[in-house]
Amino acid sequence: MPTLSIFGAQWGDEGKGKIIDLLAREADYVVRYQGGANAGHTVVVDGQKFVLRLVPSGILHAGKVNVIGNGVAVDPLALFQELDELAQRGIAVDPSRLRVSAGAHVIFDHHRRIDALSERWRGAGRIGTTGRGIGPCYADKAARTGLRVADLLEPARLRVRLTAALTEKNALIEAVHHEAPFDLAESLTRYGKVAERLAPFVGDTGAEVRAAWKRGKSILFEGAQGAMLDIDHGTYPYVTSSSTGTDGIGTGAGFPATRVERVLGVTKAYCTRVGEGPFPSEDTGKDGETIREVGNEFGSVTGRPRRCGWLDLVALRYALDLNGATGLVLTNLDVLSVFDEIPVCVAYDVPGQRGPLSEYPAHLPDLAPVRPRFERRPGWRSDIGGARRFAELPKAARDYVQWVEERIGIPIELVSVGPEREAVVPRTA
Repeated sequence: MPTLSIFGAQWGDEGKGKIIDLLAREADYVVRYQGGANAGHTVVVDGQKFVLRLVPSGILHAGKVNVIGNGVAVDPLALFQELDELAQRGIAVDPSRLRVSAGAHVIFDHHRRIDALSERWRGAGRIGTTGRGIGPCYADKAARTGLRVADLLEPARLRVRLTAALTEKNALIEAVHHEAPFDLAESLTRYGKVAERLAPFVGDTGAEVRAAWKRGKSILFEGAQGAMLDIDHGTYPYVTSSSTGTDGIGTGAGFPATRVERVLGVTKAYCTRVGEGPFPSEDTGKDGETIREVGNEFGSVTGRPRRCGWLDLVALRYALDLNGATGLVLTNLDVLSVFDEIPVCVAYDVPGQRGPLSEYPAHLPDLAPVRPRFERRPGWRSDIGGARRFAELPKAARDYVQWVEERIGIPIELVSVGPEREAVVPRTA
């Protein structure tokens, strides 16, 4: 594994954390290149559940260097909380194991406040943000008014730039949202202390990762949200604020994407989505509730119930093609064991267009009118959680995997049948 990219091939929550944790055993560096503390990677190790939000999933393995790249929106307070939680569970994280890019943009208290207030104003047009300040932070980055980690480490520069930022944000908070402003002196004191603790972890991570690659080290690039939430290629405006797929590696990690040799998408054997936005294969009835209950489909960071539905091959092929996937990991296959038959979306019916669409209609301004066409596959109605070889799965389960593989046109390399590391089954075993 000289270089490997792992990305979510749906709307997030595909089980990427577990797969990254598993494959991190073969990596020297695990690099996060986008997103913020709004994404939670859940990993189960020896029966213990870990929810990682900013720290890359390789942190649970000794001897790995974990990198938070410049494309990540870093909330240092959330990062410290996560590090403290890991320490309490016996996982000490020092600067030899965790590196933070000096070029990463910082999420401040005012970003979180504005995120929540703006969502309230949107009313029926709300996006379904987590309120973690991600969007406002990236907006400041694009407007060139944001502060980066490097700015925190220079007291004089921090004072000048945070004063300018808070002057603007306080005006917005007071005049538009009619809320109390932030105190500049308190903010400067707070983030001055933040800088002291953060400083040892900070470096030029892009240069560090490129140098490691030149030395022959193996690099794993960790995506946070799913491909269908990509700022440019997802279901805009119901997306996140960063490039979630392989195209985000170059800008968000400072590593040439042309040097990424292997690209693995991760998808559930069904579909989920958190928050607002189109979801063509959603099941709002009893079966959707069953998937939610059996799959424990609640946000690992927010606790919000996820919307649930069936595997969408139209959207999946789009995500895999878009990111140049060389293989796929199919997770949560065990959740489908409770169904006699399993619907799969194979095409879309779009009002005003002749015939069904088998290719994702990214040109449509709104996917709400789209209706799914389903093909139904036989279920297996048996517990598969104990399977550790592909051959141990029931024939109907193996047939389901093979059928999906044929329709996406790339190999399914791994199949997950449970939350534990050992429940990830090689496709060829």
